[in-house]
Amino acid sequence: MLFRVRSWIKYFMQLSQMMDSKPVMFPALFLVWLTFVNGSPASLEVGKLTKATNVSWSSYNFKTILSWGPKPVNYTYTVEFSRAGKDKQRNPHCIRSTETECDLTNELDVKGVYSAEVLSESLHGTSDYVEPPFTRSKKFCPYNDTLIGRPEFNFKGNKKIVLIIHDPITALHKDGRSLNIRDVFKKNLKYKIAYNKAGSTGKKMLIVDESKAEFNDLNKDQSYCFSVAAYIPSRKGDNRVGEWSLPKCSPQVQNTVFEVISCGRL
Repeated sequence: MLFRVRSWIKYFMQLSQMMDSKPVMFPALFLVWLTFVNGSPASLEVGKLTKATNVSWSSYNFKTILSWGPKPVNYTYTVEFSRAGKDKQRNPHCIRSTETECDLTNELDVKGVYSAEVLSESLHGTSDYVEPPFTRSKKFCPYNDTLIGRPEFNFKGNKKIVLIIHDPITALHKDGRSLNIRDVFKKNLKYKIAYNKAGSTGKKMLIVDESKAEFNDLNKDQSYCFSVAAYIPSRKGDNRVGEWSLPKCSPQVQNTVFEVISCGRL
């Protein structure tokens, strides 16, 4: 592109000298050429490819999106991703795209470790770059890194408080049905339950292996507030605990009948 521009500049300089050496003719003719070939002088930027910035993964209940910036002008982006030790792959929806995100939910194995590259490519399929500029993401593993959303739960029981926890649904499917987080994590899934007497600031914590928790030693005449979060002990750091549910409280009861009411945030 630069070579072609220089050639045209040389040509117009020679042409302007032939026309009584009037300097004003050169810029005028050059602007006419730009307009004729590319539509406007600004199109000199057609060959300029900007590397993607802020390439990052976001994943919620295994719905996984790769995103980046900036919005391209006169060029496109292509995403290549690969599992450690494997060949690079492409999602057909993320080839020469003007979007700044790519949904890779259905492309990734839940326990695979992946990295991705966002390539900047010419809008017209040609450029002066031998290899298009690219930016590489950090490594990502859906099983270890996806954020687990807040679970729902309700109360059950008459002589004791029993929490029934509903495993959050994921973006994954198998055999025509949506998978929940228990389907994915199996025995590695536990739940943390924070609870306290209504009006009290002191909280207790319980970890359970199943999607059910029984409280036999609580005063049935006292209102208690509960909040629940998925807990994956095999993960590292803050990734072990998912989003906490909105708190729910049991009112003071008689005849051991519990009803669920909302009692504010944890």
